[in-house]
Amino acid sequence: MTLTSWITLAIVLVTYLGIAAGRWPLLKANRATLTLIGVGLLLVTGSLHFEDLGSYLDLDTLILLFAMMVINANLQISGFFRIAGSSLLKLTRSPKTFLAVEILLAGVLSALFLNDTICLMLTPLVLSILLSLGRNPIPYLIALATASNIGSTATLTGNPQNMIIGTASGISYLEFAANLTPIALLGLGGIWLVLVWFYPSEFRGSRFPEMEPARITFVRPLLTKSLAVTGLMLVAFLAGVPVALAALLAACALLFTRRVEAEKVLAEVDWSLLVFFAALFILTGSLEANGITQALFAHLDIGSQANVFNLSAVTVVLSNLVSNVPAVLLLRPVAAALTNPTAGWLTLAAASTLAGNLTLLGSVANLIVAESAARRQVHLDFWEYTKAGALITLISLVLGVAWLGWVVW
Repeated sequence: MTLTSWITLAIVLVTYLGIAAGRWPLLKANRATLTLIGVGLLLVTGSLHFEDLGSYLDLDTLILLFAMMVINANLQISGFFRIAGSSLLKLTRSPKTFLAVEILLAGVLSALFLNDTICLMLTPLVLSILLSLGRNPIPYLIALATASNIGSTATLTGNPQNMIIGTASGISYLEFAANLTPIALLGLGGIWLVLVWFYPSEFRGSRFPEMEPARITFVRPLLTKSLAVTGLMLVAFLAGVPVALAALLAACALLFTRRVEAEKVLAEVDWSLLVFFAALFILTGSLEANGITQALFAHLDIGSQANVFNLSAVTVVLSNLVSNVPAVLLLRPVAAALTNPTAGWLTLAAASTLAGNLTLLGSVANLIVAESAARRQVHLDFWEYTKAGALITLISLVLGVAWLGWVVW
């Protein structure tokens, strides 16, 4: 490797460490600004050229992510997520049943929409129900976080790393879902078993007391329109329309309105996350442009020799070192170079997503649940989460590797 390559590697590693930790010491910066600073350092050192930046951006993924945020914003404003949360208590009368319905609801919604959004919307609702019932909220919070991650494994729109894989691989929405939905369903069942075993006093016996149903406010015209457009978008996915195109057209249809101010919808878009992704594409592009990615994976000796076991193992380790999205961006060349690239892409999607349940820091969805709970004085600490999350991760990964090894490799 040349001197420029070593400088590039050093800058990217320091940036990734900041991404993993969420900050750099003595610097008031979040993950988005850290990645931008990293890009600036690459430009200053000559590791990147300004005129080449646009070539590193994956516009399909950025457009898909933006479109899904607009769709989620309309569902949020219309009251859809409030209705989904309140339905939990109506459908259940015992802790075990509540846990099962919560896991299924979080998993299904996360498969259809962004898992981070589902955690953001459902955590306050689940907490309100449980605290009013005098229950221990911790196992239910762990269930929400892990189910949103595992459920998002099933589809190309479930989480950001799947979106990246979908646009890079060209795998259709239906093919992706057909191969990974069984893993998601088995993993959701594993969550229920682990949490009932870990918290026997919470799930033993007693039924919930009768409660007056809470009044849920929603905007019927906007809710109807949002659900109709979302349904048509899913039909388009299944029909083979490019995922980014179908999502963007759905978002445009929802922006065509006389009821909701545009500023209200756009305020719900996580612009910081979009900046973060754009800068990440540039960071990982610098590694490929300077020959570092090729040298790294030649050293690891997985390249064309990759199989479901070693690719899953490398993905899990890398996902927990630098987070799952950077891990997927780094491993894209490996999956693309395989003799059976579809198997590589599906393994990368499953392993990077399931790895997010290992610790509280493993995914943004986990942190959203913990932070939302902390605002209600409920503390989900690192070790309390990890003792259940590690077992849930192990079970789901074993099931995932076994399924992928049997079906696609």
